Amino acid sequence: MIRQTTFTLIILVLLGTSQSFSQTKKSTIYLHSVANQWLDIALEATANEVDRVGAKPTIQSRTLGLAVTAMYDAWAAYDAKAVSTCMGGKLRRPLAERTRKNKEIAISFAVYRVLQDIYPVDKAFFDKEFKARGFNPANFTTDRTKPEGIGNIVAAAILKDRHHDGSNQLGDEIGGNGSQYSDYTYYNPINSYKKVINPDKWHPLPFVDGKGDTFLVNFLTPHWYRVKPFGLKHSAQFRAPEYPKFGSEQLKKEVDEVIDFNANLTAERKATIEFMRDGPRSTGQSGHWLRFAQMVSLRDKNDLDRDVKMYFAVGNTAMDAFIACWETKRFYDSSRPWTLVRQYYAGKQIKGWGGPDKGTIDMPAEMWHPYSPANFVSPPFPAYVSGHSTVSGACAKMLELFTGSDKFGETEIRRPGIITETPGDPVSLPLPTFTATADMAGISRVLGGYHIQADNIAGLKMGRDIAQYLWKDVIQKYFDGTYKK
Repeated sequence: MIRQTTFTLIILVLLGTSQSFSQTKKSTIYLHSVANQWLDIALEATANEVDRVGAKPTIQSRTLGLAVTAMYDAWAAYDAKAVSTCMGGKLRRPLAERTRKNKEIAISFAVYRVLQDIYPVDKAFFDKEFKARGFNPANFTTDRTKPEGIGNIVAAAILKDRHHDGSNQLGDEIGGNGSQYSDYTYYNPINSYKKVINPDKWHPLPFVDGKGDTFLVNFLTPHWYRVKPFGLKHSAQFRAPEYPKFGSEQLKKEVDEVIDFNANLTAERKATIEFMRDGPRSTGQSGHWLRFAQMVSLRDKNDLDRDVKMYFAVGNTAMDAFIACWETKRFYDSSRPWTLVRQYYAGKQIKGWGGPDKGTIDMPAEMWHPYSPANFVSPPFPAYVSGHSTVSGACAKMLELFTGSDKFGETEIRRPGIITETPGDPVSLPLPTFTATADMAGISRVLGGYHIQADNIAGLKMGRDIAQYLWKDVIQKYFDGTYKK
């Protein structure tokens, strides 16, 4: 399992570096870099947040994007060419100060401060990790000759830049309700749960909270198209073309494909759906791909410099992919299979998944349900384009561009049903290439009954186009010091 592998290695690292992040003595095992350790801490905090408030993949992508940016901006001060996202080359330190130890200290201070700001409820967790490494949370120096000062300056600059980036992190946008990340754009669905006026448009669905109560969930962060991108010119830069409409031959064919998949869920298909749903302890698609990047780091035995750059590239690509994806979702406001199956087959019997441990049964179309527990009927936002497809397409392409190869070479061993019904015998899911892994993520959403193929195909293309643009026009220029805002 990905999480088990990463966690075990991180524990080995932490036990071996309790006093300092520096590790100069050769070891028989490969030790993760400081960047890898702090990324794991950020991912753990993100999983904690999902446990507390539920999955919010857009918000999580920004959180992780800011964390990896803090690492990169602090590191850039000790590189000969790289420029930071907020201060360019203004913090560059002389050659004598460009030591690994200074990089490690600066990175630690920067990401610690940023994570505390984003997840204040986890302050005790961050403090514990920070102190365990010999650092003082009360050290707020801004002395540029000290790595602690570089880290503090970088964190302050990032937070100043991002506190009013359109995400509404502070809940103070005009039009919002005063809560963190609340909508301030006055989105209202065309359809209500009880009445579908336009089958091409999305509508809220009832969820069960685990206590027997039912509630409706509205569009998650419909304002996300207004979040300032990391590197895209604007959120609509790669907007997808029109999607197939109700009554078209293409849409009917794709809805029928979803029904067929749902009625023929093999063990491998169930495992694929659940693996790419990234549960339990989800960190969203951005977190999932950053974990894949951690696997690449272990495979390639990355040093600190390479880890910082790779996580910066992947994390910010995921953030921009979500922003672009949400712009398309908001623009088209398209419906999901839950709605379309009921519209096409109203009053008719169809075959489908009958619920946990019930297999395939005959049912009225009005009872059709994705392969998902009752407390997660279908993602609470429009379908087109698929977020899984967009982010996976983007991150997979970025890893290919960064490493210079599409090879991944991993295998996931998964027990089908583990987060939906009684688990079955383990199955192997080969992940030979980054491209194949992204394709698996995309098709998993069609297999699960959350998307039609149009959502998947357009999302994969959008993501890959985003990655190509960011790599050529933004990320490489940050690395070589030629990026100009």
